[in-house]
Amino acid sequence: MQSETVLTGGRVVDGTGGPSRRADLVLRHGRISRVLPPGNARTTGTVVDVDGLVVAPGFIDMHSHSDLAVLADPAHEAKTLQGVTLEVLGQDGLGYAPVTDDTVEELRAQLAGWNGRPRLDHSWRTVGGYLDRIDAGSPVNVACLVPQGNVRMAVVGGEDRPPTPGELDRMRRIVAQGMDDGAHGLSTGLTYTPGMYATDDEITALLGPVQAAGGYYCPHHRNYGSRVVESYRECLEIARRAQVALHLAHCHVNFPQNRGRAPEVLDAIDEATVRYGLDVTLDSYPYRASATHLGAPLPGWAQAGGTAATLERLRDAPTRARILREIEVEGTDGNHGVPMDWSAIVVTGVGDPALSWAVGSSVADLAKKRGEEPADLYADLLVADELRGGCLLQVGNEENIRTIMRHSSHTAGSDGILVGAKPHPRGWGTFPRYLGHYVRELGVLTLEECVRHLTSRPARRLGLTDRGVVQTGAVADLVVFDPDTVAARATYDEPRLAPQGVHHVLVSGDFTVRDGRRTDRLPGRSVRRNR
Repeated sequence: MQSETVLTGGRVVDGTGGPSRRADLVLRHGRISRVLPPGNARTTGTVVDVDGLVVAPGFIDMHSHSDLAVLADPAHEAKTLQGVTLEVLGQDGLGYAPVTDDTVEELRAQLAGWNGRPRLDHSWRTVGGYLDRIDAGSPVNVACLVPQGNVRMAVVGGEDRPPTPGELDRMRRIVAQGMDDGAHGLSTGLTYTPGMYATDDEITALLGPVQAAGGYYCPHHRNYGSRVVESYRECLEIARRAQVALHLAHCHVNFPQNRGRAPEVLDAIDEATVRYGLDVTLDSYPYRASATHLGAPLPGWAQAGGTAATLERLRDAPTRARILREIEVEGTDGNHGVPMDWSAIVVTGVGDPALSWAVGSSVADLAKKRGEEPADLYADLLVADELRGGCLLQVGNEENIRTIMRHSSHTAGSDGILVGAKPHPRGWGTFPRYLGHYVRELGVLTLEECVRHLTSRPARRLGLTDRGVVQTGAVADLVVFDPDTVAARATYDEPRLAPQGVHHVLVSGDFTVRDGRRTDRLPGRSVRRNR
């Protein structure tokens, strides 16, 4: 008889949104082989008593920046200890595949504020090559998107200009290859260079191969601030024109002037769903602060040509003055058209240890302590650190967050950036925070509905019929937690604290977390579209 694992006596919340029930789960060959009434399982294999605990499908992080962490950090406790069993990478139009020999180092430099610079062999160049590396063993399963910024950089470079017809055709072929390699769709980062230089027509054209392959469009759109509703409508229109499914990344309605406007965004989504039959989902994280790299608020024109060209502009006094005026007075495209509030931008990490004095404080507070103007301190810090820093932006609205998480298309995405001295706690706390704070403490969602948001709904977006649910034949990606104690412990002051209340996590039936501790197992593999 083949070795089996039995989880006995647990309360199964199966991911469908239906009522929970007590049951024994029998796991064999990486799948759920039987779901039985409690006390009915008989096995010669391993029996784990989970009486009093919830057994649910493993959580799916629909928006993650663990692209290098899953390769460089075998423990990957930020996600494994939360109960995450699948992460979707290649987000915000920037990633590590596809790349060329000419673009790989520029992308590594540009993404240092999100992913650091761990020692890795970056010999892959394609989406398929990256996923092959995952298949050598990973702490979690990995799905990925084709980042549009990578594609544009490979063909047009960092220039702010439209592609020629020949260049557009080359970009479409790169996207098609990524989809053939198993990507689930195309991501954009339309406040980041070089992706922001693309028109809506260009993006629609790139979605042709995505539509043909049955993938989806995942935009970080052009404006989460002064034109937030209009920008969401633009995403809906692109999806309509391209005839693709749409997944709205980190669907937040931020900045003080947008307080209470989440219903306008959701109404636009519902209208497009009814009028055009669009297939729309979205993700969010349950925190008010956002996070990105420290240079993100710079105007797009100032970032044209890549890191070296940006630094040169910041060193040139007249150009620097123009940049800082746009940031402070006019509101740049990089800061969503909103003039900068220097008290809202907090430094989370730097590349140069000599600049660690800046970490953990807002630009406004640092400037006050040092007797400098905030804009000048910001520009000096970018230059001294060669654009490697990260930051928090304290611009969210709690009312909007709660409204969005109730929507029928909602899923969870941590948007977790795991590097820096004081990164955003969402990287370590998103999923237990949903379950502890918003389910148990506030009652914004029921436990069954919240688990559905974290499991089966994202699985359906990815086209995965055998994940995200607890049922016979499903892949045994599972999380076992205590509904009375599960909670995020990570804070802005101590962002790397592990959650509490998560007892066991299994990937393909293999324990990655046992009794709250990370094992040494690496059962995660690539989850490729239609494979």
